[in-house]
Amino acid sequence: MNVLLPQPIESEAVNLLEQANCAVTVAPNSAPETVLPLMKTAHGLILRTGLTITRDLIAEADDLMVISRTGGGLDNVDVDAATEKGIIVTSNLGVNTVSVVEHVLSLMLSLSKKLPELDRAVRGNNFGIRYQNLPRDVNGKILGLLGFGRIGSEIGRICRQIFSMRIIAFDPCLPEKLKASYAGQVAFVQLQELLTESDVLSIHVPLSDESRQLVGASQLSMMKADAILINTSRGGVVDEPALIKALQENTLGAAGLDVFSQEPVAPDNPLLKLENVILTPHTAALTRECVIRMATEAARCVLDVFGGREPPNVANREVLKTEKWKHLLPMEPM
Repeated sequence: MNVLLPQPIESEAVNLLEQANCAVTVAPNSAPETVLPLMKTAHGLILRTGLTITRDLIAEADDLMVISRTGGGLDNVDVDAATEKGIIVTSNLGVNTVSVVEHVLSLMLSLSKKLPELDRAVRGNNFGIRYQNLPRDVNGKILGLLGFGRIGSEIGRICRQIFSMRIIAFDPCLPEKLKASYAGQVAFVQLQELLTESDVLSIHVPLSDESRQLVGASQLSMMKADAILINTSRGGVVDEPALIKALQENTLGAAGLDVFSQEPVAPDNPLLKLENVILTPHTAALTRECVIRMATEAARCVLDVFGGREPPNVANREVLKTEKWKHLLPMEPM
């Protein structure tokens, strides 16, 4: 079996594939025109974020059985096109939860405690800044969660238990029965209340037609003037020019951004000149430990399909009902 890697993955994952007697093909680069001819002989494909698997690429895949994402998002896969060709698409939901949660907490604490500003002051011989009492406590503040899935719910749990924060959340996709199970821990509110009440707003929704620019100028204007916005989901969820304007005019206190409308960030992006933001390069999940977990789990998904087993987190489960895949053994219960 031939496994195609449009981008290199960690050696631990490659070793798993090679131990299973797979041939591993690493593309010289992740440009679509480079990957296109390699699709012809691929049986499995392990995908990172550097390439979008389009309908045109999938059309060239004569023998492709599975596309396995190393992360949780599928915005760089044409899932419909894969489904039409009977290709299983999997992701690594949950594998990066701990790492992203830690990143969000780091941004929240750094911005609340004004660490970048204080660091610059000390380096600039302004030790007297200590008397301005710039840092703020997070203890007892209101944390708003836009999205209450694996990551959002874990951030809420930690902030409630450790910092005694009041947790509010907006997630219209969450079943009412599941919301009820958080009674006394989380208050589920409408979007307007989430925006107006939050001292810290952390965004945890996938990018879709419904969520694109969900937080725009109107929504930002509802937030407290000293509120902190943190986005580790997708840049398109926030109207970036509107966010820049709010930060420039100090109608929003600060922002911690790991994702952007354009990546890499353009050199003339005004965000780069603002001092009330912390910017990280879409790296919340890219800890050393997490990238190994993501790569090895993606490899295991491919090996599951090759071995006649249903892999976890199949995004297009309808393909499993087809004649092509009726032989797959069900996934073992966790």
